[in-house]
Amino acid sequence: MKCAITATGPDIDSAVDSRFGRAEHFVVCSTDDDTLEVVDNKQNYNAPQGAGIQSAQNIAAHSVDAVITGHCGPKAFKALHAAGIKIFTGASGTVAQAREKLKKGELHEIDGADVDGHW
Repeated sequence: MKCAITATGPDIDSAVDSRFGRAEHFVVCSTDDDTLEVVDNKQNYNAPQGAGIQSAQNIAAHSVDAVITGHCGPKAFKALHAAGIKIFTGASGTVAQAREKLKKGELHEIDGADVDGHW
């Protein structure tokens, strides 16, 4: 499975960012092999509004199957869901740890936003 993990830094040892739309980076990786790609999200980090939707569009363009993050707001959830991307929240630790938790089935796939917008 190809997934995008919200990250505070540009590598697999970076901490998971608890925010989806305003995450500084996305680390795109596979649960099947060690391929990695870093997607910069700084254009949305300080966006006055629309960060969730724009970040979802950014990630959808990378053809991911899933997003792993700490939390996901309503607009981002709607955009990701419309793109057919699964959303797993409650992630913490490093990007590498989050990927392993997904592999082991330890992350919760959500069926709605788990925080209000602009939290």
